[in-house]
Amino acid sequence: MAFKLKPPFKSTSPVYERELEEGCLGKGNKNGTILIAPGQTEAAEKSVIEHEEVHVDQVKRGDLDYDDKAVYWKGKEYPRSKMKEGNPNLPWEKEAYSKTDDYNTLWKKSLTKQR
Repeated sequence: MAFKLKPPFKSTSPVYERELEEGCLGKGNKNGTILIAPGQTEAAEKSVIEHEEVHVDQVKRGDLDYDDKAVYWKGKEYPRSKMKEGNPNLPWEKEAYSKTDDYNTLWKKSLTKQR
């Protein structure tokens, strides 16, 4: 099912609503699409999409890549088994969080729900 944003917000990437793993608010894919978890407020949706668009741009620039085992940032490998996905201290997340202030609050709330 496609996800429709209400005006005036427009995304430069196709956005789809999908069930995601617990605590995951959204995903920016290498193919330029964005997945967003259902059940978020309009303001939260906007913030998540803005955040994920930064990751889509990072992939387009060649700074970010990933596979099932690791995330690659500017040529350095970060094993997924040794990180908390979405952590604002990860180098690719620092840029995304700095450009989307509201997302930091949303991410912290998602962690609280997991407990």
